[in-house]
Amino acid sequence: MKTLTVSVVTPNGPVLEQEYEMVVARAESGEIGILPNHIPLIAPLSIAAVRLKKGNDERHLAVNGGVMEVSSNQVSILAQSAEKPEDIDEQRAREAKERAERRLQSKQDNVDYLRAELALRRATNRLNVIDK
Repeated sequence: MKTLTVSVVTPNGPVLEQEYEMVVARAESGEIGILPNHIPLIAPLSIAAVRLKKGNDERHLAVNGGVMEVSSNQVSILAQSAEKPEDIDEQRAREAKERAERRLQSKQDNVDYLRAELALRRATNRLNVIDK
């Protein structure tokens, strides 16, 4: 079966470069699936897991925003951060989630709710990737 070359890169360097048969990511406009010979595409990504499929194997990456470009059976994801499940510190992610939830429930005037909401979404994304 035909494959796609998938590259995931962050400001800290490459995270992954492998061949897969399908990529599923959540763009800002909704979930999108990429198969070989997909039309060229550039899409901004949301904070969500990217699913990578090859045969019966499925791998997940925690991607925290960025851009996906598809061209000539090459999928490039330029992400602000991206983590493999084995690289995620579960305890740290749980603590970050709890901190963000406390900030969102706080009645203080100086709480940056947008920042707390984004932190909660990132922590939840990491925990979801670990659980899969």
